[in-house]
Amino acid sequence: MGISNSSTGPTQSVGSTKVNLFFAILLIAMTIYFLWWGLDYTMRQQTTLFIIATAFGVFMAFNIGGNDVANSFGTSVGAGTLTIPQALGIAAIFEVSGAVLAGGEVTDTIRSGIVDLDGLSVEPNQFIYVMLSALFAAAFWLLFATKKGLPVSTTHAIIGGVVGSSIVLGITLGGTEMALSTVSWSKIGTIAISWVLSPLLGGVLSYLLYGQIKKNIIEYNDRTEAHIGELKANKKVLKQNHKEFLDGLTESEQLAYTSAMLRDQEIYKDDDCLVEDLETDYYKELYKLENERSNLDTLKALKQWVPIIAAAGGAVMASLVIFKGLKNVNNGMTTLQGFLIMGMIAALVWLATYIYTKSIRGKHKEDLTKATFIMFSWMQVFTASAFAFSHGSNDIANAVGPFAAIMDVIRTNSISTEAAVPPAVMLTFGVALIVGLWFIGKEVIQTVGTNLAKMHPASGFSAELAAAAVVMGASTMGLPVSSTHTLVGAVLGIGMVNKDTNWALMKPIGLAWVITLPVAAGLSAISYIVLSNIF
Repeated sequence: MGISNSSTGPTQSVGSTKVNLFFAILLIAMTIYFLWWGLDYTMRQQTTLFIIATAFGVFMAFNIGGNDVANSFGTSVGAGTLTIPQALGIAAIFEVSGAVLAGGEVTDTIRSGIVDLDGLSVEPNQFIYVMLSALFAAAFWLLFATKKGLPVSTTHAIIGGVVGSSIVLGITLGGTEMALSTVSWSKIGTIAISWVLSPLLGGVLSYLLYGQIKKNIIEYNDRTEAHIGELKANKKVLKQNHKEFLDGLTESEQLAYTSAMLRDQEIYKDDDCLVEDLETDYYKELYKLENERSNLDTLKALKQWVPIIAAAGGAVMASLVIFKGLKNVNNGMTTLQGFLIMGMIAALVWLATYIYTKSIRGKHKEDLTKATFIMFSWMQVFTASAFAFSHGSNDIANAVGPFAAIMDVIRTNSISTEAAVPPAVMLTFGVALIVGLWFIGKEVIQTVGTNLAKMHPASGFSAELAAAAVVMGASTMGLPVSSTHTLVGAVLGIGMVNKDTNWALMKPIGLAWVITLPVAAGLSAISYIVLSNIF
């Protein structure tokens, strides 16, 4: 059962040697500082295990950055809105900010309550081996998938890791039957459901959203630009026919016609000129062409649809930040206050977008493709940034959760359901997240932004907005969805509208989704056996 890399083009190299060296030194320096700080925090107990846990935790965050963070800006890069270095720079700010500012002060020690070890007499060190094994297994699976350019769920990977090592622990303590009973198989079932539900919901919504954008904005603009091109061509034909007409006149006829042309030229300059005031056929036809062109509402689609779509996008992304990105922050904000903030942001976005459309002048009124893509480029960067902030505040827990549990056990020599997360952990893992994106995220960016379907700013914005809306809606209703799978489905929806979906590439991606949990579980089980025999 192999997975091949089905990329359709070479991966673009990123960064100079100096920049790469800077990121490498940054991660090494941050990790050394964290070790120095952490040894005091854990009161220098079980130093070897703490150092190994730090290495595994940072490595896991590194690989989350390479695989998961690439989803946030993949479509922006594929659409040409941002270069890869620009996307990485913006992602660095929002991902780290989300992790540090809104990552939460405590975290669940068992991700999503997927296993229940209460019925087992688990020693603190055995629990540490469970979490270490989960980090190791998830990190190496993510590294493999990332190097193949396959976007997979980091949450599913860490859950698989916890399940695999917990089952081995359970077999050791109580036999196979007890070990299997500790796993919440219903939650494993919801993960299986998400393999279908997430891309399906993302694909349907992006298909509908981009379908409307293409129909009411892009195709209208194409028809309008074609009409303008036709009028320009008719104007050239008119001038050519007029020249041939003049050449066919006698000298006396030319003199009389030229006099009439001069009179029409003066009349034509008046703002209140009517076609009935003109004498020559040339100026009459020119009047009709110019009048048709001036009455053509080139910005109709942009003025009517883009502000509404932008406002809806602002509301959705604000909800993603308020209710998902900041959910770990105890800021006392009520649901009503959150909705009011969403409304204000939506209103401001609508107003700013509408004013921009009204300010378009001159040739830009006729270069509708450029004007449209400029507007959607700004909107796309906004949605990607909100996505990155929310991701940094939530999915960093896939590395922080097991690691914080290990630190807590080392420090207290007891097992708790929740563990404190010091700011130093969030900052160190946030840096690892970005360094991972910088060094190994390019393959996944290329898959999401280029290889699955061709992207431009309007379609990229549609994919990101659809994915964000599905993630928020599903979270509210308690439906099991993966943000990674949802975004991939949204990109597929775009490809279906444009009829350029790379279905061949979905085969290895789909396979990777299905085997993420069992592969991580298997690696974790092996890792647990090794660790328990070494220590």
